[in-house]
Amino acid sequence: MLSKSISAFFRLDSGKLPLFTAMVRFAVKGGAIDGLYFYPKAVQERAIRIGLTDRETMVRKRKRFMTAFYIVMLAALVFVIAVWNRVSTFKNAYLQALLFLEVMNVYDGIVIDKIWVGHSKFWILKGTEDLPFVQTWGQVLKKRSFLAVIWLVGALIVARIVLLLAKII
Repeated sequence: MLSKSISAFFRLDSGKLPLFTAMVRFAVKGGAIDGLYFYPKAVQERAIRIGLTDRETMVRKRKRFMTAFYIVMLAALVFVIAVWNRVSTFKNAYLQALLFLEVMNVYDGIVIDKIWVGHSKFWILKGTEDLPFVQTWGQVLKKRSFLAVIWLVGALIVARIVLLLAKII
C-alpha cells in the first residue's frame, strides 16, 4: 500500500509529470528566467545586472511559487497519508511523512538539480553561460543532508495534521 502511495504521489507509474516536477515546470512556464530564484547568487546578480529581470520581480515570483508549492505539497502529503493510506496512529503518520519528505528531498537533489537542470539547455540563461549554475555533488549532498535533519521535525508537524484530519474524517 505504501509503495502505491509513493508512486501516486510522485506519479512514477505513468507518463505524466510527477507533482513535484510539474510544480517546478509551472513555475518556469515563461522560461528559466521565471525561476531565477533557484539559481546561485552570482547568476542572479548577473541576470539582474544585464536586465533579464529585476530583483523585485524575482523576489515576488519566489514568494508566490514557494507559498503555492508548500501548500500543494503539504496538502498532497496529508491527503495521501490520512485519506488514501488511512493512517490513524502518530507513529505510522510520522514514519510515512518522514519517508515521503526524505524521498522528495532525494528526488529534488538528483532528478531536479542534477539530471534536469544539469542536462537540459532550458536552464541556461543568455548572458550567464560562463557562470556555474548546476550544483556539484558535494553541494547536493550538503544541502540534502541539512534538509534530511529538517524533515525529522517537518514530519512531526505533518503527522500531527494527519491525526487532526483523521479525527474529522
